[in-house]
Parts: sequence; structure tokens; C-alpha cells
Amino acid sequence: MGRISALFVCLALTLGACGEASDKPATPAATGDESFPVTIQAVNGDVDIPSRPERIVSLSSTATEMLFAIGAGDQVVAVDDQSDYPPGVPTTSLSGYEPNVEAIAEYGPDLVVAAGGSGLKSLAGLSIPLLVHPAAGTLDEAYTQFEQLGVATGHVAEAAEEVARIKSRIDEIVATVPDFAEPPSFYHELDNTYFSATSATFIGQIYELAGLTNIADKADKAGTGYPQLSAEYIVQADPDLIFLADSECCNQTPERVASRPGWDKISAVRNDAVFDVGDDIASRWGPRIVDFLQKVVDAERELEMANQ
Repeated sequence: MGRISALFVCLALTLGACGEASDKPATPAATGDESFPVTIQAVNGDVDIPSRPERIVSLSSTATEMLFAIGAGDQVVAVDDQSDYPPGVPTTSLSGYEPNVEAIAEYGPDLVVAAGGSGLKSLAGLSIPLLVHPAAGTLDEAYTQFEQLGVATGHVAEAAEEVARIKSRIDEIVATVPDFAEPPSFYHELDNTYFSATSATFIGQIYELAGLTNIADKADKAGTGYPQLSAEYIVQADPDLIFLADSECCNQTPERVASRPGWDKISAVRNDAVFDVGDDIASRWGPRIVDFLQKVVDAERELEMANQ
């Protein structure tokens, strides 16, 4: 759990290297219904699932959360070492970043879900279906992953209900966004080396829903979506809000941010507007999307009250 932000940077920055390159679209549609066999058109090709899986291994913390959210938790027999939510998931020493196919096969899976396909090609030789769900770039991609997991596990209706619930909650939260004369600026910190996320990413889209201005956008000269900023750049940008997604991986706190050289000049620090959004919540694109958005909007409300 402590490594999640640094690992997310790797996954999101170099998905082709951490996972597998594909010419297929990032979020193709799923075909089939609750009867089996079904075929999922995924980034790793057509995934054929002959019967309702009863022994699922999840090597993605986000997929784990999605599976339990759509009612497929009873079908999950093992999850990777980063999967820690919801409480009680069958966490193991399996790694989603350096997968060991022999160790995975020991659980007798009839479906494996992972964020990347690198190192998992030999599952095909064992007749074990592999469904690759890489880091979502948009909310729509996240919704598609819910829907595909619904088809893959026999929980089509439950997946649709979960997507509808998330959309409804997002609408409710967005309706409470404070009305600022000028949108506040913010800095989202992925780790203590100042990696951040632009508006072109899934993380950035959450902040856009809250009507905030991202200081990382102008710094992304390479167009990766995840630029590494400098302390000098952040101080000069003077964000109104700072959101920490590295409290677990890197032990960062509002107090530690305030003690950084020169950071006492930043408006967010001077106005006690530095907030911990949680490494896991801010790096997973599953059912807790709404919790992330709620934290952001709550921070905006605190800023609004402080300015009154």
C-alpha cells in the first residue's frame, strides 16, 4: 500500500512499458450478456470466457475494488499485494507489476484481471483467460471497465447499477462546487519528487469537474500527462490549493510541505489549504472516484470559507 503512488506514476507514465502496447482502442466495448460463453474486446485482444468464472485472480487494485463493487467478490480467490480495499479482500504476495505466472496458476484461476499484460502471455498456454484493464484516462474509460467486468463475471446488471450510482453521485457533488469569481489554482502531488498530473489525465478530469485550474498543465512540455515539476516552479505558480497523494508512499503531510524551503510563500501553505486526498483513493479509478471528488470539493469549501 505504501508504494502505490510511485507505482501509479510508473503505470500511468509508461503504460506501454509497464504493460503492453496495443493497436486496439483503450476502452473497446464488451459483447455478450449474462449467459456464457462471452467475448470481451479488450486492449489485449478478444478475451474468450467459456463459463462463469468462479476463481478470479486480480492483479490490479482498481479491478479488485470494481469486482467487489459489482457483486463478484465471492468469485475472487486471490488479489495482488497492493489490493487492500474493500476490507477483507484475499490479499496475497502476488505482484501485479512483476507477475509470477507459476504463483498465479497455483490458485487455479479461470480468469485473471490485470492492469498490464507484460509477463502474463504464458497464461494463454494454460488456457487461463487474461483481461487487461490499464489505467483509465477518462471517466468513460473507467465506466467501460466496470461494464466489461460485469460481462466477464456474469454481473451485467450490477455493473450497470454501479456505473449509474457513480454518475449520480458525481452530479450531486458537482452541484455543490463553490462559485468562485476566479477558479482557484491547485497542485496535485503524486510523490515527493514533485511528479504531478495534468488535466489530460483521469486525475486531472476529477479536478476539472470541481472547476479548478491545474498548475501542471503548462509544465507538461513532453505531453506525458504526468510531468515532474520543480520546487521553484511550484512556488512561482503559487497554487491556492495543494492536494497530497503521497502521504502513505512518502510520508508527506501539510506540516512537512509547509517546512519545505520557500514554500511558506505559497498561498495554499499560508492559508492552511494543503489537503491529504489519500494515495489509494486518488490513484484508483474504481468505485471510490466519488470519494476523491468529494475530498476535492470539501477542500474548495474550506477555501471559500477562509476567504469570506
